[in-house]
Parts: sequence; C-alpha cells; structure tokens
Amino acid sequence: MTTVAISGLAGGGEAHMAVLLCDDDDADRTLLAALRAAPDVVVIDRAGGLRKELDALRPAPSKTVLGEPHRRAWYPWRRTLVSVLGPRSFRRLRLDRNRNKITSAEQDNFSRLTIGIVGLSVGHSIAHTLALEGLCGRLRLADHDRIELTNLNRIPATVFDMGINKAIVAARRIAELDPYLPTDVFTAGLTEQNISEFFDGLDVVIEECDSLDMKVRVREEARARGIPVFMETSDRGLLDVERFDEEPERALFHGLLGDVDPASLRGLSTHDKAPHVMRILQTAELSARMAASMVEIDRTVSTWPQLGGDVQLGGATVAAAVRRFGRGEELPSGRIRIDLEDALGNLCAAPGRTAAPSLPPVDVDLTTQVPATLLDAVVHAIQLAPSGGNSQPWTVSVTPAGVDVRLVTARTSAMDVGFRGSYVSIGAAAFNARVAAARHSMRATITAFPEGPESDLVVSIALTAGADPALSELYPAMVQRITNRSYGRRGELAAELVTGLQREANSAGTRLHLITDRAGVAALADILAESDRIRFLTPLLHDQMMNELKWPGPGRASLGIDVNTLGLDAADLAKLAVSSRADVMAHLASWGVGAALGDSTRDRVNASSGVAVLTVRGETPGHYLRGGIAAEQLWVRAGQHHLGVQPVSPVFLYARSESDLIGLSATFSGDLRALQHRFSRAVGLDGSEVPVLVIRLSHDAPPPAVRSQRLDRDVVVAAPHRSRGEREQSW
Repeated sequence: MTTVAISGLAGGGEAHMAVLLCDDDDADRTLLAALRAAPDVVVIDRAGGLRKELDALRPAPSKTVLGEPHRRAWYPWRRTLVSVLGPRSFRRLRLDRNRNKITSAEQDNFSRLTIGIVGLSVGHSIAHTLALEGLCGRLRLADHDRIELTNLNRIPATVFDMGINKAIVAARRIAELDPYLPTDVFTAGLTEQNISEFFDGLDVVIEECDSLDMKVRVREEARARGIPVFMETSDRGLLDVERFDEEPERALFHGLLGDVDPASLRGLSTHDKAPHVMRILQTAELSARMAASMVEIDRTVSTWPQLGGDVQLGGATVAAAVRRFGRGEELPSGRIRIDLEDALGNLCAAPGRTAAPSLPPVDVDLTTQVPATLLDAVVHAIQLAPSGGNSQPWTVSVTPAGVDVRLVTARTSAMDVGFRGSYVSIGAAAFNARVAAARHSMRATITAFPEGPESDLVVSIALTAGADPALSELYPAMVQRITNRSYGRRGELAAELVTGLQREANSAGTRLHLITDRAGVAALADILAESDRIRFLTPLLHDQMMNELKWPGPGRASLGIDVNTLGLDAADLAKLAVSSRADVMAHLASWGVGAALGDSTRDRVNASSGVAVLTVRGETPGHYLRGGIAAEQLWVRAGQHHLGVQPVSPVFLYARSESDLIGLSATFSGDLRALQHRFSRAVGLDGSEVPVLVIRLSHDAPPPAVRSQRLDRDVVVAAPHRSRGEREQSW
C-alpha cells in the first residue's frame, strides 16, 4: 500500500506541480509517513525558522494568518518533501519585501490575474519573474520544445533538465519558488486544437514564440477576445504592448506586418522569414551585434543570438508592464526599448539613432526623349553614358568645332583610383557622342587630352560632315543602354556574337576576355563576392557605397544609383537595410566574418551566361579613355542582342600599385592583392594587360523597374561661347 501511495504521488515524468499535504488530514498523514520512511526521499523541515520569520513581520499578521497550519510540499521530480507555511502565511511572508513598491492591496489584486505565456525561452524568465513578484494568481505556459544544452546560456535551467519540456522545466522552477501558484502546462505548444482552452479566462497573454504564423494567430485570438498582448524581444530591451482590450480593431503588430494570413507564414525558410521579421523588429533599430549576427545566420552562427542578461531584463520589463496593467495605470499600445548598453554608453551625451530610409513608390517610366538637333543629341548621349555609382564625372562645354568634355574630380570616389574609372566613363561618353553625331549624318572626331594628361580637359570632340551608317544603327541601342542587375538565366553566347565582340574590341585597341565555362565563372564569382565583402567592411568604401544609393520618390537625387535598379526582392531589401549600417559592418570586420555580404554578387554572377573582362595594354589616362570607348561599344552591342549587362567591378580594379591598394583599404590591402592575383589567373591576363571593365552577361533578364536619373542639362553643359542657333548653322 505504501508503494502504491508513493507511486501515485510521483506524477510520472511530466510532473510539474508540488503536491501539498497536511498533517491534519488522515489520508495525507498516511502518505507523509510513507514518504518519510522511503529511503530515497529527502525530507527538509524548517518549520521552526519559518514561524520565527512570520512572527517578526511588521505590522504583525492577523491571528488567522498566524494560526494557519503548516503544509508539506512533495516534489516528485526531486524526490523531496519540504515543510512550508500555509497558503496565506506563505504568501504574506514571501512577498513581504515587495511592500510598498507593491502594496498589500495591489498584491491581492495581482493574485486575481491569469496570465498565459507562449514560448518558454525568453518566456521562462518572464514567467519566473511574474511568479517571483507575485503578479498573478495563475500561470498558463505553452511550449512544445525541450531543453537542449544550447538553451542554457539564457534559460536558468540545469543539466538535469536537458530533454525535458521547456514549459515543465519553467513550471517546476516556479513550483519550487511557490508551491501554491497553479501553473498549467501545454506541452504540445499552442495549436489550433488547444488555443481556445489556453485563452479561456486569460487576462494577459505574453507572446515569446519563434513561429511567425503562431505570433499572428495569438494576436488574432487575443484581439477577438479583447485580451492585451505583451512581447519582449531581448535585443535592445524591446517591449511591445498591444491593448486589444481597449482597441478591438487595432492592427496586429502595430500594423508593421500588414494584413497577413498566418497560414502563409507557416514553415517559411530563414530567407523567406527575413522581410517579415525585419518589418517587426525594425532593422535600423537592432543592436549592431544582433544585426551583424543576422548577416551570419547559416554561415558562422546557426540562429540569432540571445544573452541571459538580456533575457533576464526582458522578464523585468514585462513584469513592470504587468504591474502597470494590474494597477490600472496608463499603459497604451506601443513599443519601447530599454537598452542598457546604450544607456551605459550615454553616461556622456551620445547622438541619437538615425532610422534607415524606407522605400517609397517610384516612377517606372523608361521612355527616353530623342533630341531633334545635333547639339542636343550629342549632349544627351554624353549624359546617358555609364559611370561608377552613376557619378557622372563630367561637364560639357561648347566649342567652335564641337564640344569639350572635362573631368569633375568632385564627383569621384575612393574606388576611382587615379580617376581611372572616370576616364573610362568619359571614354564611354565620347563613344555615345560619336553614335549621336552619326545619327545626324555627322562625324565626331575625338582628340584625347588636347591640353596634356594632367588637364581636366579629357576629350575634345570635333563635329564635321560625314555619314557613318554602322554607327548610326547603334543609336537606338545606345539610348536604351541600361545596367540590368536582374538575375536572368544562363545561356550560350553565340560563337558569331563572341567573335564579333572580340573583333570590335581589338579594332579599338583593347582585348576582350569572355569566361563562359561554369568553373571559370564560379571562380570569378567567388573573387567578386569577396571583393564586395571587403567593400562593405572598409569604412570609407562602405560610406561612399551607401551614399551612392538613392531611395526614389519626391526630390530623389540625380546622382547615384536608384535602389529600384538593384533588382532586390523584399528579403534582399531587408538585408540592405542591415548592411547599410556602419556599426554593423564594424562588428563583422572585427569578427573577421561577413561572407554573406558578397552573396548577392556571387549568386548573380553564377546565374550569368558569362563574364566579360575588357583590358588595355598600358595604364596611362589615355589607355583608360580608350578602354571606355570600347567598353561602351561592347555594352551597346550586347544590348542589341538582348543580353542583360551589369558591371561587377571589384574594389581592386583600378589599383595599379601597393600604395593604391593601401589607399583603398589599409586593413584589407593584403587580401585585395591576393584577390587581384587570383583574378588575373582566373581571367588569363598576361603581364601587360590592364583590366578596365568587368561585366556579367545574362539571357532573358527582366528589365529594371526604373532608370537611374541623370543630372540636368544645365548642370552638365557650361555656357556656350555663342548661341546654339549660330553653332548649328555653322555645322
């Protein structure tokens, strides 16, 4: 009989509440005797000390409280029997030090609350803190997961708890704190089958689960029942309050997630979750370390990090919100961040955070007006030329013979080493001018550096009579030339096309390398991706790159790259918001990681039909100018054959010396040197070849949504020496 009695009290492996026994009850006395007699049961009896503590309370408890008989609490998972005070005297003594931060009357009010917690990682500390402060009269815990060793950095469990359901572990810890606090556990987690039972009678629900679909479902159910939802996200102490009890029509997640069907979020991959998670967490407000770590998910970390201290802070934050709710104090819907690290860094004044720009709707009109007059056509063609970061580093001035194109050094960047990239761009502009002139049955004769290579006058273009039908035929493709960053597809480049492109490159005094085999393309993809990682992680290059990006909408800038031309989906835009933060990049650089920063380039290059590398034999400004002329001809020809074209220039492209590499990135100069050597070997460059352009070519690439803008004509063109009409008459 004794064995049966003790076995009956064991509660099996899922036991999570203490069994309370009283010496005054005949049945309980029999069980207590059996427990005390069992050789494997530990008996702890400190009744005398508890009574002394109770007697010492001020003001003195009532006679009813003082006269309450003791109880014995049996903890089957510990095989331990502990003496405890009766329920009222236990609560009075245990919570005495709460007074008067929590008054006795408030404590009584809190004891009437039933609180549900979904998710028992962050939720464990919250549940324990609520129990610790006596802020509820019943807890309801839901989690289907079990304790693993990786949980023990933030869940205050032990190695003895591994393999046990998280809700049970939390409930046991609470029972050992307060054996009188009823705690219900839902070890299957929250499901459609038990969600109604879980919500019945709740006053507050605290949502801390990982599942996006259940996050939404919890809020739907809470809104339908008029129950407030609290959520604590341990990064930077983020607390969300959604008062569906006061605002029955309130949008879920403060409207951040939009109208979304929970079923559509079920089973999403980490990649597909990203845009939703970023909208909820607000990317610009993540801690730098968290954001940097998110870049590394599935690379050097398996999931997002959480710290025990941050989780403990979350318990304190939610407890404070519950206190305000239970007291009936003001607690509106909204969110707040209680960032201890930020606060500690603010012992001296610190600048505020700047939110990342959002992406407004854009103008998708790609039509181009074709100028009717020669001068307008030539200037327009120059304006349309490609340039690094859409910097448009030129001005045009009208001369008696035609036009001059001058270098504007203020519109360059660190990657434009020695203005070599600008010379390539001006070469492309000169080729466009030739095509526009041919369209008007005129010839454009280009003179390079008429005032010497140190002058800002890069080319003089003389316009004379003479037809060039072959150039004229390129005009439509030249006008419509555009950078296409969309993925497209792999396809075979026709042998006739390859031969023609290489022949034209040779005629222009350049050489074209076309890498189309999968292994060769993959090797270049890795090199270019690593180069992009260095660009992100080098502060100056990162700052200039982010300043190049222009978010479209009213007043969008004419310089820089329109974000809508990047070919990014929602997940990629979320990544861009993270990677735009200098503090995030600093952490990744210091950790020696960040490989994912090059993924976009790697993926696009690997999805290409081939990589084209145009080279010249020399490194004077004139050589780069010649390379630019050939580069634009190549680009236009590729467009005629409906190929998508995207420059994928590595950081080291225009570096010709060790000092150039150090100037680009002192920290990564050695890495850049190694990449440069790998690049030369992968392309097959001989010792005399100098690369001027690297582009990827792809088939069937969908067109970009918008063309990056160009500077106004009045900005590009200097005042003419005489009227346009006089000049056109002379031509």
